[in-house]
Amino acid sequence: MVMTWTTNDIPDLSGKLAIVTGATGGLGLETALVLAGKGAEVVLAARNPNKGAEAERLVRTRHPAANVRFDLLDLGDLASVAAFSDRHLAAGRPIDILINNAGVMALPTRQTTVDGFEMQFGTNYLSHFALTCRLLPLLTQAQARVIQLSSVAHRSGHIRLDDLNSTTGYSPWSVYQQSKLAMLMFAIELQRRSDAQGWGLTSVAAHPGFARTDLITNGHAGKPGLFARGARLLEGVLSHSAADGALPILMAATLPNVAPAGYYGPTGFQEMKGPPGVAVIKPRARDAEVARQLWAESERLTGVRYG
Repeated sequence: MVMTWTTNDIPDLSGKLAIVTGATGGLGLETALVLAGKGAEVVLAARNPNKGAEAERLVRTRHPAANVRFDLLDLGDLASVAAFSDRHLAAGRPIDILINNAGVMALPTRQTTVDGFEMQFGTNYLSHFALTCRLLPLLTQAQARVIQLSSVAHRSGHIRLDDLNSTTGYSPWSVYQQSKLAMLMFAIELQRRSDAQGWGLTSVAAHPGFARTDLITNGHAGKPGLFARGARLLEGVLSHSAADGALPILMAATLPNVAPAGYYGPTGFQEMKGPPGVAVIKPRARDAEVARQLWAESERLTGVRYG
């Protein structure tokens, strides 16, 4: 089943509402294109209205009957997360699929969000944690599928509970790895809490392998030097397209018998590329005590509270 899965296996999604963060380019746009083509109402949640208009046009060009719209969401600003959520809560439309896809990678120097969080941890993880909490009433109404974007980088990640925002010892890759480990732990812990609280969610994680997107270009690998040359060399051998990278995300979001707290990614060499299927979760991602502490600290930092 898993090794032959394609977008042809996605069921009709008519009547369902899907929100995809970071959906104006790369993996998010590829994911949105497929969901819209399968009949879902798709919200392109991102921070650039011009790119949003372009993405809307592209989706409608590919799928003239698509029900798609851009909605402003800046994950570098918790006020924007709150405003986005408030608009959806006011509309009252249950959300069937939430895909927390947006992210930044390996920024060469430490930067911060509007709220003072380290940019990678704040954008990739904390804002998605807050967004999911704020949308929880609409997610529970639909017994939603919630997808967190992790990475093979989670394997080397470490949750620095004493300094989550990397105020000391900033390292572009270790900080990225922490953010992606946090996303995988969030997916697993959200399922635990949904089961305990009766929220009815199915929480799943996915990763794209080594997908050719502007994430690498905009991060550390986009800068001149040895690393960039190495990344480009590896890209030619180990990577696959953004459309192929989106397949595990789509599998996690639509597979009828998906595993709660499961993890999906490419099944080729080192999960870099290949057909989508079940991915490997490293033991540190299953550490329930660290997950509990991370959850509590995430609530404190973002000012949201689940349940």
